[in-house]
Amino acid sequence: MWGFRERGAAPGRPGASTRQRGNAAEDLALAHLQAAGLRLVRRNFRTPGRGGGEIDLIMREADGTLVFVEVRQRRDDRYGGAAASITAAKQARLLHAARLYLAGQTGPPPCRFDAVLIEAGQLTWLRNAFGENG
Repeated sequence: MWGFRERGAAPGRPGASTRQRGNAAEDLALAHLQAAGLRLVRRNFRTPGRGGGEIDLIMREADGTLVFVEVRQRRDDRYGGAAASITAAKQARLLHAARLYLAGQTGPPPCRFDAVLIEAGQLTWLRNAFGENG
């Protein structure tokens, strides 16, 4: 059904740890994005410090656009669902992390922030979901 690698577990699998479900959701998102033609650049880019953030997936489009991807999973839409869980504070941490990542790049390429939402067994890819231009 899901086709997950061993490191993860199906997103809704009972008994799976939060980390396993998160890894499985990232695996599913990565496979979906790769099937759409994006190439993985980096996975789980973390910034140092207490106020830092983590970018789940950094992908590259065929045209060179760098895509920062936030993967969110929820069992259902209670409490607003997966999209609502990407709060303004979370977006700010992601923007900060992306700026730190780009600071290490020579001539940063065009960028955007996408979200892959997994909710009740459905995957939704939101392009340009948030950010300075979103």
